[in-house]
Amino acid sequence: MAVTTIKSTYSLDVATVATLEEIARRWGVPKSEALRRAIRAAAQNDPEITSDPLQAFSALQRSLGLSKSKANAWNRRIRAERRAADSGTKSGNG
Repeated sequence: MAVTTIKSTYSLDVATVATLEEIARRWGVPKSEALRRAIRAAAQNDPEITSDPLQAFSALQRSLGLSKSKANAWNRRIRAERRAADSGTKSGNG
């Protein structure tokens, strides 16, 4: 079965082209096929490729390994720093 292809022109930086060439060489396929595979994989597996801001934010949090306890500890530390800064400003030290 024939696959319809569309010739396109894109501008890529030198490092990206070098990476594409290396991937194509390792996979033993033309650069076009390596690019097609990379695009399909990114679209299927990358949680950051979404139009939903909440999903993107959740993916970011997961990538940071931010557990609820770590988030709460960070929140307490930041609040304490803000209170300390506020009290310094109010007492004329800021």
